[in-house]
Amino acid sequence: MVRMNKRLDPSQTGHEAQKLHTELLNRIVGQDEAVGQIVNIYQTYLAGMSSPGRPIGNLLFLGPTGTGKTRLVEATAEALVGDPRAVIKIDCSEFQHSHEIAKLIGSPPGYLGHRETHALLSQEALNQYHVDGLRVSFVLFDEIEKASDSLWNLLLGILDKATLTLGDNRRVDFSQALIFMTSNLGANEMSALLRPHLGFATSEVDRARAAGEVDDTLNDKLSRVGIEAARRKFTPEFMNRLDKVVVFRPLGADQLQRILGLELAALQRRIIRAPGSVPFVMGVTEAARGFLLREGTDLKYGARHLKRAIERSVVHPLSNLIASDQIHAGDLVSIDFDAAAGELTFTRKAEEMPGYEMAEMIETVNVMVAANAATPELPFRSYAAGRGQRR
Repeated sequence: MVRMNKRLDPSQTGHEAQKLHTELLNRIVGQDEAVGQIVNIYQTYLAGMSSPGRPIGNLLFLGPTGTGKTRLVEATAEALVGDPRAVIKIDCSEFQHSHEIAKLIGSPPGYLGHRETHALLSQEALNQYHVDGLRVSFVLFDEIEKASDSLWNLLLGILDKATLTLGDNRRVDFSQALIFMTSNLGANEMSALLRPHLGFATSEVDRARAAGEVDDTLNDKLSRVGIEAARRKFTPEFMNRLDKVVVFRPLGADQLQRILGLELAALQRRIIRAPGSVPFVMGVTEAARGFLLREGTDLKYGARHLKRAIERSVVHPLSNLIASDQIHAGDLVSIDFDAAAGELTFTRKAEEMPGYEMAEMIETVNVMVAANAATPELPFRSYAAGRGQRR
């Protein structure tokens, strides 16, 4: 035996957990605490240190709508198993009455329709997205506060013993599952807390955050408001079975600007990959991005309002241009903002671009978006000014 006195660093994580952390930060903006909690639980699972006889993790996400609660669950599934749809999503608004629990666990034998009822939370449903090397299930109870007491009582056994008994007495094992619950509890109180402090002005929020004036005190107050709202709604038995309650922060202008870049990059991938679509490359100027941010900034609705602005001002016009044969495969389309008309303009800057050049331009923009660069249209400008205009 070699004696030594080497100090260890418990803050370090393994390669797989660090990879998950990086991928989640590339997909989720402004919610570093929630990302860190998922990474910690995943690292514990990989090390074999998860509590035996319990789910891998029980997490309750609180906060205003449009802050990324559901998106974080989907991003976790996408990062770990490659499919954002590998989440068993239970919309709790469909379970406001106790008899509707039969849709989750199935009807007992002897009840009318027993053979026609298929339990949503069966073992087969949990295991359907398992992949080689990672047998983990993702279960999301969305808007948990809207469910009846019967669903909350059903969850007590799942969260504590990782076991659910179906209507036909079959047992379902949740010990390889990550359980997520989302709720908007406390959102109104958070808005009231922000209003007198920051006047609901996004620019003031960002200035105060940049100056370090509100990060600690305001975030602590928001967390307390959310957790207290959850404690008023749920029983102590329910709250005690949660591993962590995470309060998502309202998004400011800086976060929305980065989300805009991610959404535009996702739209570009949709253009290229959609079956039967016309593959082309689009570039969005800074003026156009500013217009989309103004149209899509709403502290009450978060990033959802921004997505609607993109659909309304970019996706729908592009669809019309494609349908009217004004955009062809291989085109380079620039999207700008006409201040006089108060609307976006669409201009073809080049055509008949080779596939490899389109791929290079898209990859360049993806790298810039990942690095949170401010001007993702630069490669389009250089192309239009050079080779693209000489065609």
